[in-house]
Amino acid sequence: MSRRAFLASTAGTSAWTAAGAGLAAGGLGALLSGCQPSAAAPPGHPRLPRPNAPVAWPVSPGNPPIGSGLAPERHATLRVFTWPGHVNPQCLRAFGKRYHCTVELTSFATFGRALAVLRECRERFDVLLGAPSYMIGRLVWPGLIQPLNHSYLPNVRRVWPYLANPYYDHGARYTVPYTVCTTGIGWRTDLVDLDPYALDSGWDFPWTAAGAVPKGKIALLDDYRASIGLALLKNGVTDLNTTDPVLVDEATTSLLRLDALARPAIGNNTTADLATGRSWIHLAWSGQVAAAARYLPKGVSAQVLGYWFPPDGTGPVGNDTGVVLRGARNPVLAHLLLNYLLGFRVALENMAGTGYVQPLDRVTPERLVDEGIVPATLTSACVLPTYVDHGLKQLELPIAGDKLWVQCWDAVSRRSSYRTSAD
Repeated sequence: MSRRAFLASTAGTSAWTAAGAGLAAGGLGALLSGCQPSAAAPPGHPRLPRPNAPVAWPVSPGNPPIGSGLAPERHATLRVFTWPGHVNPQCLRAFGKRYHCTVELTSFATFGRALAVLRECRERFDVLLGAPSYMIGRLVWPGLIQPLNHSYLPNVRRVWPYLANPYYDHGARYTVPYTVCTTGIGWRTDLVDLDPYALDSGWDFPWTAAGAVPKGKIALLDDYRASIGLALLKNGVTDLNTTDPVLVDEATTSLLRLDALARPAIGNNTTADLATGRSWIHLAWSGQVAAAARYLPKGVSAQVLGYWFPPDGTGPVGNDTGVVLRGARNPVLAHLLLNYLLGFRVALENMAGTGYVQPLDRVTPERLVDEGIVPATLTSACVLPTYVDHGLKQLELPIAGDKLWVQCWDAVSRRSSYRTSAD
């Protein structure tokens, strides 16, 4: 039976059971193995967070917040776990100097791999930076993170109002906002003779340009939500949380068609790939394209970089969070680091190193250009508060729907002949 026939024939509640069985035989490995966190919340989960139905995650007696007024741990090694390029090392060094500690940075290639590491307890970290807002349930319910004590976090008052008390963590019991980004398309304007802003829909850009770009020069993100989301939008579907098997399968078919046309690379090394010309067109998070301007060869202007995102803001917009991990050896320092990164001057320095916007008051496109953080030609990579308020949000999927998305992405990623490193 074809994938499309399988999905269509099992539509409804039974489809999710069948899809789960298909995944078990599909060789997805660590991401969905029994020792990993489930794709959605386990039994007892009250409901999935939604903007119109916020969730206040419970605090269990066995996992309380730390007490107030505690002194920072002395002569400590604070261990931070994050995406590559997601925090400016200079900021971490300055923090270590202020608090007389060493900050050790470890990166992960995809968030699925980060979850695997945390669940298996092969490493113990203090701080996790970059947890997507739609993944918070997967951190809370397995008991991977600890609730926060806000007495250590006065800088939270600086964040944009929409994220000060977010729907995905009502009361901000477990998270602080860290970065905000859009998902759009980065491209090299000096190598591609096509402007996505001239198309009826910029989401068609990779498919439209496929015939004029060498194979392997178009790239997708190694992120099942982002890349399947691209194909949904290309197909005119704006529900980035659909669990309709026909729509998800049609998106998969579109990605497989792109594979046949362009043999796209798959990876998250977007900043370097665009800067070096390894990729000419790349599905991208906005911060990656902004950061690419600093890695261009000497003498190459930032004008060779373009970033397409719908000018009206109706595209994928999300935010990453900062959390303190349960069992952190240095929980006070962990809280202080989250607060430190929300300080305005520190945030400007951090944004200059990462390209990612932090959602603080006084952070505007004009300020980012004036500070030299974002080139004037890349203001489309800046994120506005209205985007966060009204943009298309990725939400936590029910477990069966999430498995369907993962299965379809696996079908695409295994077909790709050109796979870039994700780090």
